[in-house]
Amino acid sequence: MAKAKPAKNTSAGGGQIRLIGGQWRGRKLPVLNSEGLRPTTDRVKETLFNWLMFDVRGGNCLDLFAGSGSLGFEALSRGAAKVVLVEKDTQVAQQLQRNLASLPEAPGRVINTDALAFLQTTATPFELVFLDPPFHRELLPNVCQLLEQGGWLSENAKIYIEREQNSASLPLPPNWRLLKDKQAGQVSYQLYTREQVE
Repeated sequence: MAKAKPAKNTSAGGGQIRLIGGQWRGRKLPVLNSEGLRPTTDRVKETLFNWLMFDVRGGNCLDLFAGSGSLGFEALSRGAAKVVLVEKDTQVAQQLQRNLASLPEAPGRVINTDALAFLQTTATPFELVFLDPPFHRELLPNVCQLLEQGGWLSENAKIYIEREQNSASLPLPPNWRLLKDKQAGQVSYQLYTREQVE
């Protein structure tokens, strides 16, 4: 979801996101003008889904701070078997549900709850997890530990993290290995893979 200054992103202008690949390529979905909502830019999204070229189709995906749903809906368009979008803000979650309903038979589910509360429920393993939390709230350390310890990650799961550049170093589970690391403007983003714990 991520709360910060609005991103300079033409795809988010006017309260829309655009799907850039897959079944619904070019489809625009409305986004509420919620204060500080920061959809992932097309540039970052394109890079991310190039990284994940062989990981999305047929995978179970979790978009834990869904916000605009930019990442979760992109995964659906590219053939994910299931996408769960978790969003705390009720009105934003309702817009996500409307957008999901506009995509014919998309295998998605919107859950209106806090990310930390969601991770306290019974776990289902995911192959791919998107973490784009509100900036400057230090949510990632707890979330990453809960994902690893709570059974939310399949073996060899991929975890995408988007956060503010120049933020403090992030303590991560020791079996998460960095695959990719880039910056774009004020945003830092990384892709990790979960290695089997011996």
